[in-house]
Amino acid sequence: MSDPDVELPESIEIAWGLRERPGKGPRRSLTLDQVVTAGIRIAEADGLAAVSMSRVAGELGVATMSLYRYVSAKNDLLDLMADAAYGEPPAVRGPDEGWRSALARWAEANVTAVRRHPWSRHVPVGGPPMGPNQVRWMEHGLAALRGTGLRGTERLSAILLISGYARNWATLTADIAEAATRAGLSPEQVGVRYWQQLTRLTRHGPYPEIRDLLAEGVADDDEEEFDAEWRFGLDRVLDGIEVLVRARSTG
Repeated sequence: MSDPDVELPESIEIAWGLRERPGKGPRRSLTLDQVVTAGIRIAEADGLAAVSMSRVAGELGVATMSLYRYVSAKNDLLDLMADAAYGEPPAVRGPDEGWRSALARWAEANVTAVRRHPWSRHVPVGGPPMGPNQVRWMEHGLAALRGTGLRGTERLSAILLISGYARNWATLTADIAEAATRAGLSPEQVGVRYWQQLTRLTRHGPYPEIRDLLAEGVADDDEEEFDAEWRFGLDRVLDGIEVLVRARSTG
């Protein structure tokens, strides 16, 4: 039974197991999991744009209106699909693991989750985490920073910063990969071509910094080095958090 003092979307109550079915009306012929799974199936096959209430209903062999007994709107369905696609968070920080290692592991798992289901990056962020998996991810992220001396709001801000960076990186690399596929190239080939084109465009004119960069051989970067850019950025974010952690410990 849900708490009558706290209003929740019906689909969230069902996802959390707080509501089995409505008290009135005919018994449900489906489960919320079946509806969400059908939506994911469509997104995996044809992209997020192909997901509609009517398409999901057709996939399940039911009338479109029957889906509104599980989700009140398409946006609710998309949120639940993204929550399901993210899956379980990585293992919570162990007793002998440092906060930095745990938070880095949590961040990398965020990237992996988006890369596993690239369509999920197109789901608009409509609010704070409410899905069961999203809340577990938040719990494990906060747990990575326990014992650091950071206040709760600071820990929350830190994991929002990390997850935002991870989502941006996963989106960027997925966009590049899809563009490469459309061009019939590998992401590495796209990168090489870009640097070659940039070399030609900036050979003359007020671009000394770019020419210096190109002279260092950046055009020879491979996929492993490209992912090293992710780690470089992550380390800089963690460095900043570490400064605050140290300040708290000496304050």
